[in-house]
Amino acid sequence: MQHFLAISNHTKDELRRMLQLAVHLKQERRRRGSNRPLLKGKTLGMVFQKPSLRTRVSFDMAMRHLGGDALYLSPAEIGLGQRESIADVSRVLSGYVDAIMARVFAHEHILELARWATVPMINGLSDFNHPCQALADALTIHERFRGMEGIRVAYVGDGNNVATSLLSVCARLGWDFSIATPEGYELPQAVLEAAMDMAKEGASQVRALRDPGEAVRGSHVVYTDTWTSMGQEAEVQKRRAVFPPYQVNAALLAEAEPSAIVMHCLPAHRGEEITDEVADGPHSVIFQQAENRMHAQKSILVTLLT
Repeated sequence: MQHFLAISNHTKDELRRMLQLAVHLKQERRRRGSNRPLLKGKTLGMVFQKPSLRTRVSFDMAMRHLGGDALYLSPAEIGLGQRESIADVSRVLSGYVDAIMARVFAHEHILELARWATVPMINGLSDFNHPCQALADALTIHERFRGMEGIRVAYVGDGNNVATSLLSVCARLGWDFSIATPEGYELPQAVLEAAMDMAKEGASQVRALRDPGEAVRGSHVVYTDTWTSMGQEAEVQKRRAVFPPYQVNAALLAEAEPSAIVMHCLPAHRGEEITDEVADGPHSVIFQQAENRMHAQKSILVTLLT
């Protein structure tokens, strides 16, 4: 595997191997108190256009736990595509580090970095997708429903980058996926069609709906994300008027299976897309999910660098 840019680039077997490795690395650290230094002498360059808590800390600690190092590069230091061309940044960094992770606004920047990189490239987030989050989500679902076939995942809210990658990982792994979005905030048709093609391999279903209750009914996983993502601040008031029927609250959660889990990639705007009662309730796994970013990314790094 050369890069990790999108879930859809990887086969079901590849994703399962990464999940198995993530489980192993998580259990190893808890059992021994540390991981083996599988990445000793390796350095990850981390390029950020967007601020981050989970992405920065989880990648940094993943490298430290595995015996490697991580170098944070702020927006001001790089000026990606402004101070210096993306192609030149990629080629320069490739001479210094063993892998590059970038968290950017435009997905085209990820693709351009990967095009010119001579080391593995990891998509830490773009406006199109968020594959690292999706792998951590799949790990969290696997931990709760291990060995369970026929998992049904429901996503409620904005058809954004997180929803795109969550849909892809569900389709690849053979899990049913339903998404409920307001009119005008749907997933791109091309994303849905590609996922439907992937879902055929695992005989799973993909449904795009308007009614959140219909999407959640009988599901094992209820997932939501912020109504307004970074870079969409000008739309805050408009979105707050559109999305309240898509709030994940106790009434909506009651439509799911009794054993259902609630997921959110964070940061959460409590009282908007999710209530405190649900976020802090017995069905919530959002902090396990956040921790699993680190374990899933350890798996990505080991897969790419060893």
